[in-house]
Amino acid sequence: VQLQASGGGLVQAGDSLRLSCAASGRAFSSYAMGWFRQAPGKGREFVASISKSGGSTYYADSVKGRFTISRDNAKNTVMLQMNSLKPEDTAVYYCAADYSEYDIIRRPDFWGQGTLVTVSS
Repeated sequence: VQLQASGGGLVQAGDSLRLSCAASGRAFSSYAMGWFRQAPGKGREFVASISKSGGSTYYADSVKGRFTISRDNAKNTVMLQMNSLKPEDTAVYYCAADYSEYDIIRRPDFWGQGTLVTVSS
């Protein structure tokens, strides 16, 4: 599967932003999907994941209550709605895919290119 993330940009603290990730190839619903991020000078960290059916989601504590992950299996897309953004959310955001709903959180097999989100104070 090939993944293409989009929707990043420069926003102010408190604003909202919606990221999208388009997947190419067949059987999108066979993949659990996730979002990760990498802030300047830091390692890549898990943000959110969603099960193959979309019925189950999981979030990092740092974004719980502010971010929402969703997917549209008919359109081969996964979204990340980010509300109440903070300067510490500044990072390159990556979408990821894996056949395993366990491994999507830890070591996804497939990665898209990143999209930069910058939150100014």
